[in-house]
Amino acid sequence: MADDRNFHLKIITPDRIFYEGEATMVEFNTTEGEIGVLKNHIPMTVIVKPGVLVITGEETKEAALHGGFVEILPDKVTIMAEIIEWPDEIDLERAEEAKERAEQRIHEKASDTDILRAETALQRAVARIEVLK
Repeated sequence: MADDRNFHLKIITPDRIFYEGEATMVEFNTTEGEIGVLKNHIPMTVIVKPGVLVITGEETKEAALHGGFVEILPDKVTIMAEIIEWPDEIDLERAEEAKERAEQRIHEKASDTDILRAETALQRAVARIEVLK
């Protein structure tokens, strides 16, 4: 029997349909802060900030979401992700090395360092690490 609290969730990337199914809630970071979406949410479009995506439904799933846009409608949420990864697609050692490199760039504050890019790299590495723990 279908749960009347469910809405349709679709997550697409330039390469594939990452996820498509029913959910009772989806949580993720936006440029304005964290958001949790339930069925009948007011329509809106938001910009994704790197972090952990949590899908709640029959079971809870997590993924590292690195950027994109989200269209929220009362009965459907579509996430257009630049990059998103399930935990089994993430190399922990590589993520930890990327985190260290980004932290080093930020702390050095060299004139040729793009701080915004380093901060984004740090956020992505942290999201990868968090989704594995």
